[in-house]
Amino acid sequence: MSIFTEYRNKLRTPEEAVRVVKSGDWIDYTTSLGMPVLLDQALAKRRDELFDVKIRGNLISGPIEVAECDPSQEHFIYNSWHCSTYERNLCDRGLCYFIPMVFHNNSAYYKHFLDVNVAMMSVTPMDKHGFFNFSTSTGVCAQILRKADIVILEINPNLPKLYGGYDECIHISEVDYIVEGEHEPFPELPAPVPTETDRRIAANLIPYMCDGITLQLGIGSLPNAVGQLIAQSDLKDLGMHTELCSDAYLEMHNAGKLTNKYKTINRGKSVLGVAIGSRSLYEWIDENPSVAAYPLEYVNSPTVIEQIDNMVSINSCISVDLFGQVSSETSGMRQISGTGGQLDFLIGASASRGGKAFICMSSTFCDKNGNRHSRVLPHFNGEIITSPRSQVYYLATEYGVVNMEGRSTWERAELLISLAHPDFREDLICAAEQQRIWRRSNKR
Repeated sequence: MSIFTEYRNKLRTPEEAVRVVKSGDWIDYTTSLGMPVLLDQALAKRRDELFDVKIRGNLISGPIEVAECDPSQEHFIYNSWHCSTYERNLCDRGLCYFIPMVFHNNSAYYKHFLDVNVAMMSVTPMDKHGFFNFSTSTGVCAQILRKADIVILEINPNLPKLYGGYDECIHISEVDYIVEGEHEPFPELPAPVPTETDRRIAANLIPYMCDGITLQLGIGSLPNAVGQLIAQSDLKDLGMHTELCSDAYLEMHNAGKLTNKYKTINRGKSVLGVAIGSRSLYEWIDENPSVAAYPLEYVNSPTVIEQIDNMVSINSCISVDLFGQVSSETSGMRQISGTGGQLDFLIGASASRGGKAFICMSSTFCDKNGNRHSRVLPHFNGEIITSPRSQVYYLATEYGVVNMEGRSTWERAELLISLAHPDFREDLICAAEQQRIWRRSNKR
């Protein structure tokens, strides 16, 4: 049988394809642009005949119809590995449950522990060899589809095709059903405009960097903004090894700075797991031989990251306490995002020869009523710890950069208070004294 005959034999409408879903099943939507929009809409239409169907996904911009159509969650239960802004809103509405994880273990979770009854994802059209490309979702897909009892692919011609190191595609022989249909162009996601605080944080980081560094930028507006400003700096011959490719890397490329010239592994290649950004970003990575997509089990592996000399990791956080613990995924007990790869890159970049791992934040934030709060806290009360104090390396705000490696509790308190907004420092010193982590010799 030719691959084209096999393709036609497996072609179904979305409504026909989702008939395989049964009550109690575990369904996977993979991640971001891999979200199967047509299949999701068709599955939502079966709401009243299905019960307790569990769906996993992450970084999906929405809407997710199976979640929106069933506020009772009697029929569909949506779960996310890492919340996008939309999925955060679902959590606030009680329509999404977070799955704790670190990204380099994502494949292992599926391989060893999880059931997948039906995997559904969007892919590029089949090529002449019978392969479908995982595109911007390469980081998480292969093991999910390998574990699935039934694989359904939704063809989206808007997806860029990414060359990869391994596990970037699936063959028609491994697919059960294929769905075609109309897809809207992906919405533009304009890169955030750096604030004055972002610029000050970036200016504080630049002296710690040198030509030839390889950069990882975490998820969020602050790392992306810092990356944009690095693109405008005098640094040159930069490399890319990152779980998330954003428009900041496109800016580095357009500025002639992203050469990957001095990478000790994957030399000449910009390595990524997932990509989210503008249409211009997708055009740049489409069939680009200088870009290589890998599963996150590789991209985020600390043992891989540490092999890259001068690896610089830049991630953000929501708050830090005086003990040096970092919370990057919750505000109080409200789920904001996820652990993602922060811990992976903290460990890997810290072990890299010449490497550095930065966690950045503005010193304050304003609530919806306009009241200003410090991001440096005396201690946490319910926040989830993303990065333990034993793993935290550099911390940065607009007031400076400090190194936590090997520091005692009283040293940490002094260094962290130096990063806080001046209006909050005296209160933090009083708290440190009460917590017995302040010495008389500490600098005020």
